[in-house]
Amino acid sequence: MLRTTSRFFQAAQAALLAPKEIAELSASLAKASPKEIMECALKLHGDDVAISFSGAEDVALIHLASETGLPFRVFSLDTGRLHAETYRYMQAVSDFYGIDIEYTFPDQKATQDLVRAKGLFSFMKDGHKECCDVRKVAPLRRQLSGLRGWITGQRKDQSLTRTAVPLVHVDGAFKGMEGQDLIKWNPLSNVSSAEVWKLIRKEEIPFNQLHLQGFVSIGCEPCTKATLPGQHEREGRWWWEDASAKECGLHKDNLKK
Repeated sequence: MLRTTSRFFQAAQAALLAPKEIAELSASLAKASPKEIMECALKLHGDDVAISFSGAEDVALIHLASETGLPFRVFSLDTGRLHAETYRYMQAVSDFYGIDIEYTFPDQKATQDLVRAKGLFSFMKDGHKECCDVRKVAPLRRQLSGLRGWITGQRKDQSLTRTAVPLVHVDGAFKGMEGQDLIKWNPLSNVSSAEVWKLIRKEEIPFNQLHLQGFVSIGCEPCTKATLPGQHEREGRWWWEDASAKECGLHKDNLKK
Protein backbone atom coordinates (compact mmCIF):
# COMPACT_ATOMS: atom_id res chain seq x y z
CA MET A 1 0.00 0.00 0.00
CA LEU A 2 1.23 3.49 -0.79
CA ARG A 3 2.73 5.34 2.15
CA THR A 4 1.14 8.57 0.88
CA THR A 5 -2.30 7.30 1.90
CA SER A 6 -1.51 5.95 5.36
CA ARG A 7 -2.77 8.95 7.32
CA PHE A 8 -6.16 8.68 5.66
CA PHE A 9 -6.64 5.18 7.05
CA GLN A 10 -5.77 6.40 10.52
CA ALA A 11 -8.18 9.32 10.25
CA ALA A 12 -11.07 7.61 8.52
CA GLN A 13 -10.73 3.86 9.07
CA ALA A 14 -13.77 2.50 7.20
CA ALA A 15 -15.90 5.61 7.52
CA LEU A 16 -16.21 8.89 5.65
CA LEU A 17 -13.66 11.44 4.52
CA ALA A 18 -14.31 15.15 4.06
CA PRO A 19 -14.44 16.37 0.42
CA LYS A 20 -11.09 18.15 0.84
CA GLU A 21 -9.48 14.96 2.08
CA ILE A 22 -10.97 13.01 -0.81
CA ALA A 23 -9.35 15.44 -3.26
CA GLU A 24 -6.04 15.04 -1.43
CA LEU A 25 -6.42 11.26 -1.48
CA SER A 26 -7.09 11.31 -5.23
CA ALA A 27 -3.99 13.43 -5.78
CA SER A 28 -1.88 11.10 -3.65
CA LEU A 29 -2.97 8.19 -5.84
CA ALA A 30 -2.08 9.90 -9.13
CA LYS A 31 0.88 7.59 -9.74
CA ALA A 32 -0.64 4.52 -8.11
CA SER A 33 -1.44 1.41 -10.09
CA PRO A 34 -5.09 0.33 -10.50
CA LYS A 35 -4.40 -2.53 -8.09
CA GLU A 36 -3.05 -0.13 -5.45
CA ILE A 37 -6.10 2.08 -5.85
CA MET A 38 -8.36 -0.95 -5.49
CA GLU A 39 -6.49 -2.00 -2.36
CA CYS A 40 -6.88 1.49 -0.94
CA ALA A 41 -10.64 1.42 -1.48
CA LEU A 42 -11.05 -2.01 0.07
CA LYS A 43 -8.91 -1.18 3.10
CA LEU A 44 -10.57 2.17 3.67
CA HIS A 45 -14.19 1.03 3.47
CA GLY A 46 -14.07 -2.70 4.18
CA ASP A 47 -17.47 -4.34 3.70
CA ASP A 48 -19.09 -0.96 3.03
CA VAL A 49 -17.73 -0.67 -0.52
CA ALA A 50 -18.64 -2.77 -3.55
CA ILE A 51 -17.55 -3.18 -7.16
CA SER A 52 -20.11 -2.34 -9.82
CA PHE A 53 -19.96 -4.98 -12.57
CA SER A 54 -21.76 -4.30 -15.85
CA GLY A 55 -21.01 -7.55 -17.61
CA ALA A 56 -18.34 -6.07 -19.87
CA GLU A 57 -14.58 -5.43 -19.65
CA ASP A 58 -14.96 -3.99 -16.15
CA VAL A 59 -14.32 -7.58 -15.11
CA ALA A 60 -10.79 -6.21 -14.73
CA LEU A 61 -11.96 -4.64 -11.45
CA ILE A 62 -12.92 -8.04 -10.07
CA HIS A 63 -9.56 -9.44 -11.10
CA LEU A 64 -7.70 -6.59 -9.40
CA ALA A 65 -9.72 -7.06 -6.23
CA SER A 66 -9.00 -10.79 -6.21
CA GLU A 67 -5.27 -10.04 -6.47
CA THR A 68 -5.29 -7.90 -3.33
CA GLY A 69 -6.16 -10.91 -1.18
CA LEU A 70 -8.76 -8.80 0.61
CA PRO A 71 -12.48 -9.65 0.88
CA PHE A 72 -14.63 -7.75 -1.61
CA ARG A 73 -18.22 -7.41 -2.75
CA VAL A 74 -19.57 -7.22 -6.30
CA PHE A 75 -23.01 -6.10 -7.41
CA SER A 76 -24.67 -5.87 -10.80
CA LEU A 77 -27.84 -4.31 -12.17
CA ASP A 78 -30.10 -6.75 -13.98
CA THR A 79 -32.34 -4.47 -16.01
CA GLY A 80 -34.34 -7.37 -17.42
CA ARG A 81 -33.20 -6.45 -20.93
CA LEU A 82 -29.61 -7.65 -21.06
CA HIS A 83 -28.23 -9.88 -23.82
CA ALA A 84 -28.35 -13.62 -23.23
CA GLU A 85 -24.56 -13.60 -23.69
CA THR A 86 -24.24 -11.13 -20.81
CA TYR A 87 -26.21 -13.34 -18.44
CA ARG A 88 -24.06 -16.34 -19.35
CA TYR A 89 -20.93 -14.24 -18.93
CA MET A 90 -21.93 -13.01 -15.48
CA GLN A 91 -22.39 -16.60 -14.33
CA ALA A 92 -19.02 -17.52 -15.83
CA VAL A 93 -17.32 -14.70 -13.89
CA SER A 94 -19.06 -15.76 -10.69
CA ASP A 95 -17.84 -19.33 -11.17
CA PHE A 96 -14.31 -18.30 -12.23
CA TYR A 97 -13.65 -16.15 -9.16
CA GLY A 98 -15.82 -18.13 -6.75
CA ILE A 99 -17.89 -15.08 -5.82
CA ASP A 100 -21.56 -14.36 -5.30
CA ILE A 101 -22.63 -11.36 -7.37
CA GLU A 102 -25.31 -9.27 -5.65
CA TYR A 103 -27.91 -8.74 -8.37
CA THR A 104 -30.36 -5.90 -8.00
CA PHE A 105 -33.52 -5.46 -10.04
CA PRO A 106 -35.93 -2.71 -11.14
CA ASP A 107 -39.08 -2.09 -9.13
CA GLN A 108 -41.77 -4.33 -10.58
CA LYS A 109 -44.59 -1.80 -10.46
CA ALA A 110 -42.55 1.08 -11.90
CA THR A 111 -41.40 -1.12 -14.77
CA GLN A 112 -44.91 -2.42 -15.41
CA ASP A 113 -46.38 1.09 -15.37
CA LEU A 114 -43.77 2.37 -17.86
CA VAL A 115 -44.25 -0.50 -20.31
CA ARG A 116 -48.05 -0.41 -20.12
CA ALA A 117 -48.11 3.33 -20.67
CA LYS A 118 -45.46 3.65 -23.38
CA GLY A 119 -44.64 0.21 -24.73
CA LEU A 120 -41.35 -1.65 -24.83
CA PHE A 121 -39.37 0.79 -26.97
CA SER A 122 -40.39 4.26 -25.81
CA PHE A 123 -36.72 5.27 -25.49
CA MET A 124 -36.42 5.26 -29.26
CA LYS A 125 -38.93 8.10 -29.42
CA ASP A 126 -38.44 10.23 -26.33
CA GLY A 127 -34.91 9.40 -25.21
CA HIS A 128 -33.41 6.78 -22.94
CA LYS A 129 -33.58 8.73 -19.67
CA GLU A 130 -37.00 7.56 -18.47
CA CYS A 131 -36.35 3.89 -19.12
CA CYS A 132 -32.86 4.06 -17.61
CA ASP A 133 -34.24 5.85 -14.56
CA VAL A 134 -36.61 2.95 -13.92
CA ARG A 135 -34.40 0.04 -14.88
CA LYS A 136 -30.98 1.32 -13.77
CA VAL A 137 -30.91 4.48 -11.70
CA ALA A 138 -33.58 3.61 -9.12
CA PRO A 139 -32.16 0.11 -8.47
CA LEU A 140 -28.65 1.56 -8.22
CA ARG A 141 -29.80 4.22 -5.76
CA ARG A 142 -31.29 1.48 -3.61
CA GLN A 143 -28.10 -0.57 -3.75
CA LEU A 144 -25.81 2.37 -2.98
CA SER A 145 -27.90 3.48 -0.01
CA GLY A 146 -26.36 0.62 1.94
CA LEU A 147 -22.74 1.49 1.07
CA ARG A 148 -20.14 4.12 1.88
CA GLY A 149 -18.32 3.75 -1.42
CA TRP A 150 -18.55 2.09 -4.81
CA ILE A 151 -15.96 1.10 -7.39
CA THR A 152 -16.64 1.59 -11.10
CA GLY A 153 -14.90 0.71 -14.34
CA GLN A 154 -15.09 4.21 -15.80
CA ARG A 155 -12.18 5.24 -18.02
CA LYS A 156 -11.33 8.63 -19.46
CA ASP A 157 -11.12 7.20 -22.98
CA GLN A 158 -14.65 5.76 -22.93
CA SER A 159 -16.64 8.82 -24.02
CA LEU A 160 -16.85 12.59 -24.26
CA THR A 161 -18.63 12.64 -20.90
CA ARG A 162 -15.82 10.78 -19.09
CA THR A 163 -12.68 12.64 -20.12
CA ALA A 164 -12.25 14.17 -16.65
CA VAL A 165 -13.17 11.19 -14.46
CA PRO A 166 -11.08 11.40 -11.25
CA LEU A 167 -9.57 8.45 -9.45
CA VAL A 168 -11.58 9.18 -6.30
CA HIS A 169 -14.31 11.73 -5.61
CA VAL A 170 -17.55 12.34 -3.77
CA ASP A 171 -20.42 11.09 -5.91
CA GLY A 172 -22.50 14.03 -7.01
CA ALA A 173 -25.53 11.98 -8.01
CA PHE A 174 -26.08 9.46 -5.21
CA LYS A 175 -25.96 9.26 -1.43
CA GLY A 176 -24.68 6.36 0.60
CA MET A 177 -25.38 4.78 3.95
CA GLU A 178 -27.56 6.90 6.27
CA GLY A 179 -27.78 9.61 3.62
CA GLN A 180 -24.09 10.41 3.91
CA ASP A 181 -21.75 11.34 1.06
CA LEU A 182 -20.82 8.40 -1.13
CA ILE A 183 -17.21 7.91 -2.22
CA LYS A 184 -16.78 6.88 -5.83
CA TRP A 185 -13.63 5.06 -6.91
CA ASN A 186 -12.50 4.77 -10.53
CA PRO A 187 -9.27 2.71 -10.49
CA LEU A 188 -9.22 2.38 -14.29
CA SER A 189 -9.66 6.10 -14.94
CA ASN A 190 -6.21 6.54 -16.48
CA VAL A 191 -6.13 3.13 -18.14
CA SER A 192 -6.82 2.69 -21.85
CA SER A 193 -9.09 0.11 -23.42
CA ALA A 194 -6.01 -1.54 -24.96
CA GLU A 195 -4.42 -1.89 -21.53
CA VAL A 196 -7.57 -3.45 -20.08
CA TRP A 197 -7.67 -6.00 -22.88
CA LYS A 198 -3.97 -6.73 -22.49
CA LEU A 199 -4.70 -7.68 -18.86
CA ILE A 200 -7.73 -9.79 -19.82
CA ARG A 201 -5.73 -11.76 -22.40
CA LYS A 202 -2.59 -12.12 -20.26
CA GLU A 203 -4.49 -13.43 -17.24
CA GLU A 204 -6.98 -15.42 -19.35
CA ILE A 205 -9.89 -13.67 -17.68
CA PRO A 206 -13.38 -14.59 -18.97
CA PHE A 207 -14.92 -11.98 -21.23
CA ASN A 208 -18.33 -11.33 -22.76
CA GLN A 209 -18.62 -13.22 -26.04
CA LEU A 210 -20.36 -10.21 -27.58
CA HIS A 211 -16.90 -8.64 -27.83
CA LEU A 212 -16.11 -11.23 -30.51
CA GLN A 213 -19.09 -9.98 -32.51
CA GLY A 214 -17.94 -6.35 -32.69
CA PHE A 215 -19.55 -5.08 -29.50
CA VAL A 216 -17.29 -2.84 -27.42
CA SER A 217 -19.47 -0.92 -24.96
CA ILE A 218 -22.21 -3.29 -23.79
CA GLY A 219 -25.48 -2.36 -22.12
CA CYS A 220 -29.10 -3.42 -22.59
CA GLU A 221 -29.84 -5.41 -25.74
CA PRO A 222 -32.15 -2.87 -27.46
CA CYS A 223 -29.73 0.01 -26.86
CA THR A 224 -26.44 -1.66 -27.82
CA LYS A 225 -25.04 -2.53 -31.22
CA ALA A 226 -21.72 -3.59 -32.68
CA THR A 227 -19.38 -0.87 -33.90
CA LEU A 228 -17.26 -0.74 -37.03
CA PRO A 229 -13.46 -0.51 -37.03
CA GLY A 230 -12.46 3.07 -36.27
CA GLN A 231 -15.73 3.96 -34.57
CA HIS A 232 -15.64 5.08 -30.94
CA GLU A 233 -16.92 2.44 -28.54
CA ARG A 234 -19.80 4.62 -27.30
CA GLU A 235 -21.15 4.95 -30.85
CA GLY A 236 -22.71 1.57 -30.23
CA ARG A 237 -24.85 2.95 -27.39
CA TRP A 238 -28.04 5.02 -27.94
CA TRP A 239 -26.81 5.76 -31.46
CA TRP A 240 -29.90 7.84 -32.19
CA GLU A 241 -28.93 10.42 -29.54
CA ASP A 242 -26.30 13.14 -29.22
CA ALA A 243 -22.87 11.87 -28.12
CA SER A 244 -22.54 14.53 -25.41
CA ALA A 245 -25.47 13.06 -23.47
CA LYS A 246 -24.61 9.36 -23.59
CA GLU A 247 -24.88 8.59 -19.90
CA CYS A 248 -27.66 6.37 -18.57
CA GLY A 249 -27.80 8.12 -15.21
CA LEU A 250 -25.46 5.81 -13.30
CA HIS A 251 -22.71 8.37 -13.81
CA LYS A 252 -24.88 11.44 -14.10
CA ASP A 253 -22.28 13.58 -12.35
CA ASN A 254 -20.12 13.28 -15.50
CA LEU A 255 -22.52 15.46 -17.48
CA LYS A 256 -21.62 19.11 -17.62
CA LYS A 257 -24.28 21.35 -16.13
